[in-house]
Amino acid sequence: MKKLMNDVESLLGESLNGFAKAHSDIVNLTTQPYFISRKALSQGKVALISGGGSGHEPLHTGLVGRGMLDAACPGQIFTSPTPDQMMAAAEAVDTGAGVLFIVKNYAGDVMNFEIATEMLEGESATVLVCDDVSLPANHSTGRRGVAGTLIVEKIVGAAAEVGADLATCQSLGDRVNKATASMGVALTSCTVPAQGKPTFDIADNEIEMGVGIHGERGIETIAIKSASEIVEQLALVIEADLNITSGQKILLHINGFGATPMMELYAVYELAEAYWQQRGVEVIRSLVGNYTTSLDMAGCSITVTVMNDEFTKLWDAPVHTASLNW
Repeated sequence: MKKLMNDVESLLGESLNGFAKAHSDIVNLTTQPYFISRKALSQGKVALISGGGSGHEPLHTGLVGRGMLDAACPGQIFTSPTPDQMMAAAEAVDTGAGVLFIVKNYAGDVMNFEIATEMLEGESATVLVCDDVSLPANHSTGRRGVAGTLIVEKIVGAAAEVGADLATCQSLGDRVNKATASMGVALTSCTVPAQGKPTFDIADNEIEMGVGIHGERGIETIAIKSASEIVEQLALVIEADLNITSGQKILLHINGFGATPMMELYAVYELAEAYWQQRGVEVIRSLVGNYTTSLDMAGCSITVTVMNDEFTKLWDAPVHTASLNW
């Protein structure tokens, strides 16, 4: 294993310190317990808080700022943050309108955010993101929250920024989640520093379909295919799940898992956009890049959100974070 680090124990702290210093105009870092918060809070605005295990950067710390999150709670690599982190973050950024937790559907995240919600004295609500359609809707633990989390955070963040109340933000987040579907493919595994070796073995002529973002295996290991065939296989599942039909408008997000060059991600975007155009579906908004990563995994995911005028206006609203800025 080759990593740019001093040791496993110091990696998260050094990374968070470096992030906060590099973006000191946008965020503050609290270390006891760890959370990143927005430097310029807006009084009387619903506070948006998300978080999860580290290793998915820039999700979530890179999305703290105007028009998105007010705070993010980073756990150790692929490990849920603790309730005390969430409570401390909520107390720091709640300016009187309540707190909305945006939670990816993983057991540890869900449990710890629920504990924090029960212990908070102020008003709070939760949006549970479960956009990974590689798993069936009736899966025992529910569908995982993956790259669609960013879409929820951006659209709800824009609504909160202009004064939407807590109930409205929660309802909006639930609607965006239902309109969003993602599915990913891995070319390699990732290497968790504490483990020191790839999470799973995969041959040079194989790919893993339907992976999550914590280094877990997907739903099947298959022989490598052309990019066009891979895109079609992913898009077919998304299309069926969202029941996408000709004439609809979508946001198309190609997300890299950390080790795939932008050249390849844009090639995937070209193929995915062509797939939808052939079906009479209009891609009206796009996002390409490494946003919800899995350390050094090679591969990508496709996320589609079925758009309407409300979602489009909120997606287009100004945002100023370390990783999204327009």
